Amino acid sequence: MQEREFGAYERLLSGALLTMAAGALDAYTYLEDGGVFAGLQTGNLILTGLRVGRGEFGAIIQALVSLGMFAVGVAIIRVAQYHYPSERALRRKVVTLSYEIIIFVLVSFLAGRVSILWTTGLLAMAAAAQLQEFRTLKNGPFTSLMMTGNVRILSESVLDFVTQGDTKALRKAGDIITLIITFFVGAAASGYLVQYFHGQTILLSAAIVLLAMIFGK
Repeated sequence: MQEREFGAYERLLSGALLTMAAGALDAYTYLEDGGVFAGLQTGNLILTGLRVGRGEFGAIIQALVSLGMFAVGVAIIRVAQYHYPSERALRRKVVTLSYEIIIFVLVSFLAGRVSILWTTGLLAMAAAAQLQEFRTLKNGPFTSLMMTGNVRILSESVLDFVTQGDTKALRKAGDIITLIITFFVGAAASGYLVQYFHGQTILLSAAIVLLAMIFGK
């Protein structure tokens, strides 16, 4: 199957850009917003549990805000999905990406001027939008916000190729490696740039999502 047969924003380029943006986003919030994640809510639950266990109750607010606003962000995009059904999926996806970019740009202005609770909440909503809307890649399941499942698929695919000679599994392994690398690159780039640009580093995620919107179709 050629990539042109896939739906809008289901090609590997789309997935790679979205994972890069997600890696950059979570690195940003971890470094700039009090050690929490915008997208990796499992990580926030772990951090919250650790802090509660150590009696550091004042340190759990950031993670709870991220969790709560992530849920709100999912609900917002779910409502958009009601109004833009599958036959209007392309328009809905463009709207979702535009919504993400607007949030990122807004946060770049707010960073350092308002409580990090506001920026944490806004960025969690952006991450939720991406997770809720972009869930397929090459007609298969996809998530851009976490790599645990991708590492599992990579291991499975490599083993299937080595033991069964499954060339389709080898192609899948190549796709998954690409996603893992781009996620890492996004996080690394954000970690480097935040030393110099601080709150404005979030514009890196905005730029990557813009590229996904332009070239990811």
